[in-house]
Amino acid sequence: QEQLVESGGGLVQPGGSLRLSCTTSVNTFNIRAAGWFRQAPGNQREWVASISSGGVTNHADSVKGRFTISRDDAKNTLYLQMNNLTPEDTGVYFCKALKIRLGRQPSDIWGQGTQVTVSS
Repeated sequence: QEQLVESGGGLVQPGGSLRLSCTTSVNTFNIRAAGWFRQAPGNQREWVASISSGGVTNHADSVKGRFTISRDDAKNTLYLQMNNLTPEDTGVYFCKALKIRLGRQPSDIWGQGTQVTVSS
């Protein structure tokens, strides 16, 4: 079952911008925290940014000042605005959410990822 679906990836030149979206079928009432991760070929998946249910955001040092995580609960959508992109930002970007389930342990749910390629 698809519960998180990313979109907005693509090919962009260095210095360009992209906005990634992640739409969830899970009621936001049952989401505690959400975030973005990325993975380049041959590399480990790394954390990029996160946002708590209270709206507190955090960004990795490598993207601070360039990327901004946000959400629109009415649209069940998480965003990652990416500005001043560099080739080092290339990778598959995944969204993740912590899902709360009644009577069960909370669990992470992941999207399938969207490719971001920064190249001339």
